[in-house]
Amino acid sequence: MMTSAMTPQLQTLLLFEGIGGALLFASLIGFVLKLRVGLQTPHAVIDNLNARIKAWWVMAAVIGLAFVFGAAGVIVLFFFISFFALREFITLTPTRRGDYHALAASFYFALPVQYLLIWDKWYGLFSIFIPVYCFLLLAILATSGGDTTRFLERAAKVQWGLMICVFCISHVPALLTLSIPGYESRNLLLIAFLVIVVQSSDVLQYVWGKLLGRHKIAPQLSPSKTIEGFIGGVASATALGAALWWITPFTPWQAALMALVINLMGFCGGLVMSAIKRDQGVKDWGHMIEGHGGMLDRLDSVCFAAPIFFHLTRYWWVP
Repeated sequence: MMTSAMTPQLQTLLLFEGIGGALLFASLIGFVLKLRVGLQTPHAVIDNLNARIKAWWVMAAVIGLAFVFGAAGVIVLFFFISFFALREFITLTPTRRGDYHALAASFYFALPVQYLLIWDKWYGLFSIFIPVYCFLLLAILATSGGDTTRFLERAAKVQWGLMICVFCISHVPALLTLSIPGYESRNLLLIAFLVIVVQSSDVLQYVWGKLLGRHKIAPQLSPSKTIEGFIGGVASATALGAALWWITPFTPWQAALMALVINLMGFCGGLVMSAIKRDQGVKDWGHMIEGHGGMLDRLDSVCFAAPIFFHLTRYWWVP
């Protein structure tokens, strides 16, 4: 049960004021660092940091605008996020002409239907629509081209792309469908908790890794990740999650535990998506977001954290 007497609108306003303050502080730090080396002097690390901060301003503004429009705005936003993420995935993992029908069904059937089911709050179907019905359908459609060359690999690419980019990401707006006693009209804040904690973990792992990183944690998958960065980032983001308990239906210790789980899942998601990129011989999924790469480079951790967060919350907090 919520222990705070604040209205959902006030909680959301305070949250975004905090985000704005943090971004202002980060922008100031970035400016001071750039000033020290010279405004016209290139510096790879500092320039990348400032590019990331600018991108965060844009992303915070977009999410804030979606929140203004409520559930409809958030569902539409994540629909387009899934679309661009799926496009990146399919572009990076080349397919053949025989996969046309399966790809068309992914973009123009599976994707919109998944989000319509979330809009309709039809949990029983949206939770199995892609991993059961679409997985079977895509394999069937893949045979319509009559191309058996690397058929299993090609079918798996399309299925995995749909699973990661649509099914997993759609669990973020699916949090709006949960009916939690004492938490009515606050579900947007659950989305904020998930995104802030997981994305903060990514940023803090980067910061701690730059400050203290000495030992590589997975050099073949993600050479920039270190044990020190992982421990420092996950611990810091877990503490942040505990501090944000007031926007959730969780107690402080429950918020910390949930934050720890989604941070660990986010880290694992980053490794898995890095493995796919390394397999394809690229560093980033795309160039859509300055300083971050593609849409999937920014959401790889959310992809793995969102379904776990959704189902844990639904199992323990929904009667």
